Amino acid sequence: MSINQILAIFKARWLLFAAILGVTVVAAAVVTVLLPKQYTASASVVIDLKSPDPVAGMMMPGMLAPSYMATQVDIIQSERVARKVIAGLRLAENPDTKIAWEEATEGRGTVEDWLTTLLLEKLEVSPSRESNVLRLSYAAADPRFAAVIANAFVQAYIQTVLELRTEPASQFNAMFENQAQQAQVRLEKAKKALADYQRATGIISIDERMDVENARLAELSSQLVGMQSIAAESRYRAGQASNNAERAPEVVNNALVAGLRADKARQESKLQELQARFGEAHPLVVETKASIAELTRRIGLETNRVAQSMGVNSSINQAREAQIREALANQRQKILDLKDKRAEMDSLLREVDSAQRAIDGLQSRLNQTDLERQATRTNVSVLKSASEPIEPSSPKTILNIFLAIFVGGAMGLLVIFGLEFVNRKLRTENDLDGLVDLPFLGVMPDAKNLGNLPRPVSPVGQLLSLGSQPRLTSSKA
Repeated sequence: MSINQILAIFKARWLLFAAILGVTVVAAAVVTVLLPKQYTASASVVIDLKSPDPVAGMMMPGMLAPSYMATQVDIIQSERVARKVIAGLRLAENPDTKIAWEEATEGRGTVEDWLTTLLLEKLEVSPSRESNVLRLSYAAADPRFAAVIANAFVQAYIQTVLELRTEPASQFNAMFENQAQQAQVRLEKAKKALADYQRATGIISIDERMDVENARLAELSSQLVGMQSIAAESRYRAGQASNNAERAPEVVNNALVAGLRADKARQESKLQELQARFGEAHPLVVETKASIAELTRRIGLETNRVAQSMGVNSSINQAREAQIREALANQRQKILDLKDKRAEMDSLLREVDSAQRAIDGLQSRLNQTDLERQATRTNVSVLKSASEPIEPSSPKTILNIFLAIFVGGAMGLLVIFGLEFVNRKLRTENDLDGLVDLPFLGVMPDAKNLGNLPRPVSPVGQLLSLGSQPRLTSSKA
């Protein structure tokens, strides 16, 4: 369809187009006037995402997630926040509200549920682009009521955020307190078991006792080595004395034996002189022999005594070696027993330390959750409180008129072109294209324009007019 055809159709049906447009604009204006006025009150809050938590002292990783702001929007639009608004303003206690609820729901449900739905329907929450600011808007017929509700939603949101932080802290605080009490009981039991064990064994410090006993063991080991050497030497000498007591060093070095031997040697020398002078039967010779025999007897007795004393000394040394060996074995067993006791005591000490560390950790978490439970501040701050709007936010008269003009114009065009396609008429020479397979001869003039056409001329006049024109001559004439 060409532009000439479109203009021809519009020219033919412009009255219908104007009627549709006018009706639409008038209807929009009437509806705009009749619609109740709505006032929108706005408030804004800012959420601090970069400051660390004042209690934990660290940045919460979830606060930096892109979904954090969307979560805050959902919290504001939640039923929990709306119910706090209802409870804070006591909307459910208003008699007019109860009457409206009964008329709207016929008594089904509760007033709080009905009010929650109404409040959330007129609440809009929108986050600012690339910032941490949330904008809350509430629309109502009363500008003061709209401002009150918007500010109430802000306060309810801040209180809800605080509760969402303190409620888990309170639950964890109770859990940690219960666990701390149980850990304290375990610690007391572990300390009592350790004290009973120390009292039963008489050991206060295993390390000091082990040092003393190890020193005693080293001393006994040294004594045993020395005694083994002494016992071996005494056994050797006792063996020598039993085989040849007279040549034993102890016998040879004995002063009494040496004195007796010296006396015997002098008597033997004297006996030889007497025998040479007086003969064998002389009384002096007999006396000297008797003296020598007595000395020999006494030397034998003293030698036997020294040899016996060496055997006794060897026996004593062997007995002392056995005693030291036994004491060393007992000391080793004592150290082994101490090691077993040390292992048992270490186990009790570890149990005490473990219980103490558990109490320290639980106490630290208990203190932290107690601080979080008592927190009165959040990372949400009021950036702008809602005030009573002066101008209504709806209906928007100018916008509605422009929309009515657009919609009415579109509807008028659709109607006139729809009617044209239903009842097609020939308005331009282009409308014949494709309808008939005949040559185009001319266009009938509009009846309104016939008076402007030139009057017809008779054949005689045409001839006269032709005769009055100058004649054309050829170049050959």
